[in-house]
Amino acid sequence: MPFPTCSPVTDTATHLQDPPYLKGLNPPQREAVLTTEGPVLMLAGAGTGKTAALTARLAHLLWTRKAWPSEILSVTFTNKAAREMRERVGRLVGDAVEGMPWLGTFHAIGAKMLRRHAELVGLQSNFTILDTDDQLRLLKQLIVAADLDEKRFPARSLAGLIDDWKNKGLVPADIDAGESERYANGRGGELYAQYQARLKSLNACDFGDLLLHMLTILKTHPDVLRVYQERFRYIMVDEYQDTNVVQYLWLRLLAQQRKNIACVGDDDQSIYSWRGAQVENILKFEKDFPGATVIKLEQNYRSTPHILGAASGMIANNGGRLGKTLWTELDAGEKVRVLGVWDGPEEARRVGEEIEAHQRNGRSLDDVAILVRAQHQTREFEDRFINIGMPYRIVGGYRFYERAEIRDALAYLRIVNQPSDDLAFERIVNVPKRGLGDKALAKIHQLARIEGVPLTIASARILDTDELTPQARRALGNLVGDIARWRDMARDLPHAEFARQMLDESGYTAMWQAEKSVEAAGRLENLSELVRAMEEYESLGAFLEHVSLVMDKEGAAQDPQVTIMTIHAAKGLEFDTVFLVGWEEGLFPSQRSLDEGGTKSLEEERRLAYVAITRARRRAVILHAANRRIYGQWTSSIPSRFVGELPPEHIDSDTTMSGGESLWRANWSERADPFANVARGSGRGPGWQRAAGSGSGFSTAPTRVVESRSSAVSIGNKGRSDLSVGLRVFHQKFGYGAIAEIEGNKLEIDFEAAGRKRVMDSFVTIG
Repeated sequence: MPFPTCSPVTDTATHLQDPPYLKGLNPPQREAVLTTEGPVLMLAGAGTGKTAALTARLAHLLWTRKAWPSEILSVTFTNKAAREMRERVGRLVGDAVEGMPWLGTFHAIGAKMLRRHAELVGLQSNFTILDTDDQLRLLKQLIVAADLDEKRFPARSLAGLIDDWKNKGLVPADIDAGESERYANGRGGELYAQYQARLKSLNACDFGDLLLHMLTILKTHPDVLRVYQERFRYIMVDEYQDTNVVQYLWLRLLAQQRKNIACVGDDDQSIYSWRGAQVENILKFEKDFPGATVIKLEQNYRSTPHILGAASGMIANNGGRLGKTLWTELDAGEKVRVLGVWDGPEEARRVGEEIEAHQRNGRSLDDVAILVRAQHQTREFEDRFINIGMPYRIVGGYRFYERAEIRDALAYLRIVNQPSDDLAFERIVNVPKRGLGDKALAKIHQLARIEGVPLTIASARILDTDELTPQARRALGNLVGDIARWRDMARDLPHAEFARQMLDESGYTAMWQAEKSVEAAGRLENLSELVRAMEEYESLGAFLEHVSLVMDKEGAAQDPQVTIMTIHAAKGLEFDTVFLVGWEEGLFPSQRSLDEGGTKSLEEERRLAYVAITRARRRAVILHAANRRIYGQWTSSIPSRFVGELPPEHIDSDTTMSGGESLWRANWSERADPFANVARGSGRGPGWQRAAGSGSGFSTAPTRVVESRSSAVSIGNKGRSDLSVGLRVFHQKFGYGAIAEIEGNKLEIDFEAAGRKRVMDSFVTIG
């Protein structure tokens, strides 16, 4: 029997004839599905079944024949979400979903449209879509051609800026002097125009162009716009709060005629402003589409009342919200625990103990997640879990010691600790760029193989010859000299201080400081965290051994594992138990975000905290430490302002600091007055006087236990016995010549074409 015309939701007859997709939906969800005409905003809180409502709405449009599958535009943000929606709708309405060409991500649909109208923006329909590497290579060419210093104005920072302009829907003609100033003292606009012209000549575009070009076409060609406005009877958008300017304008143009646009989103979960998302888009939906139906999905199916109460109480401090109150029929459950600890290592220990208790109670580790604000926070937990044998996985990033910048830094440390480590030498020889090309490295490899010596020694020996170009010889000489100097330095300095100094002197730290990308700051934080980790080990060798063991520890994929991830990566996921760590001022909310964006950034950080709490189904534990090592320095921290905003009736606060919250109590008994023995005006305090008194053995001179090291390897070598002065020999690069002088394994040869050159005896054959 065909589905009848929609009658009021309360009609009993309708309930009896409910199609499969309406079963199990609550009244607001049913309303969202059955309100097909006109603009609809589904304001769906965390865990309220918005995906189910969106899927059911799509199924309803197909089931009731309101539109052909090809007349529905359904846009998501990720391929995974698009795939999931296609599968769900397919289960509800069968094969009809196969005819939905306009169900996909913004970029996929933009590319499909652009292929049809490419000539309108000067491209051919078979254009190439460039990846990030190709984009950077092209920008480098333009920067060099513009006679700019690539180190001072990196290509990556220009790429980020162009991407930002494209996300805002700005073409080169829209870039004013103020915007242009953001790169190379006002040359940003000029380089953007050159970049776009170069892309056209290559018949290519980048990801930002897919929507920008289409927006330009829709604005400037009313006939094309009319075709799409008539084609799309219904438009549906998931995660509307994450749309940027160009996506918003594109959607608004397409929806102007029929106005049958349904958007699903949550203004409290807008956390992607750093990639162009604008929460304002969802806040002004009713203004853009007058008469819009706003449906609030407030029944939560995920979390307990205490978790929802804590999250709602905190997010209420944000201004300009559309406002909704989440509720649930679940049992009250545990209150949100707020735990204060002394420092970072204790935080990791406490979390480890809690998870072990969780495991002893027969629960799976797959149900546990640790959410961090920044990637560098994972190191402390990884080290702890390795020590106690706790299986874990890092989601949305690499394990700490597997990140590129950490592996580079470790390679520098390995080559100092063990000069025969050829793999480490290969990794660092041209990082940062030193001008040593493939030919120079091939020469060093050849010499090392012939003489059976490590690459570092081969590099030192080849410097006395003319095998390399003067530039390569100079760069290699500097590196070899640095390695020898660092080995001496490692004997005298504490190994953590040595590592910090070596990374600075090698130019590696400066390389990331010059990088203006989003990731660069995180990479520098990771390097600081690495140096800090070294302090816990007695020698450089002991630390490198620990790292080797850590990197070897890889649990089988099928085993239950604790999940460690950033809050950004956790959006859309849920876990039974969630540990929210590092809730201190400066770390969360991030000081960098506050400095850059003020109140606006603070509100986004609060939304991030809301997302973090609402990932928990049964149990949420928030931890903050009184002391943190930041950039190698101990700093005392105060709990995050978000902790203070949690409603007291929904939380249990506890602290492991027996002396209370005052930091000075740490080294004193609870009953003693730490200032009792300090007399005013008597010079130095009693502690100094006791230490400086006779017989105390106290000395102000720093002392250090230095590990013994073998002496440096001699780089001299005995020469070949079959060579003599005057002998005619052949060299691959310089040709034939006669030996003029022999000094150990080095020869001076008068070549017939190249003149007198100094070469290694292993590179010549008797001719």
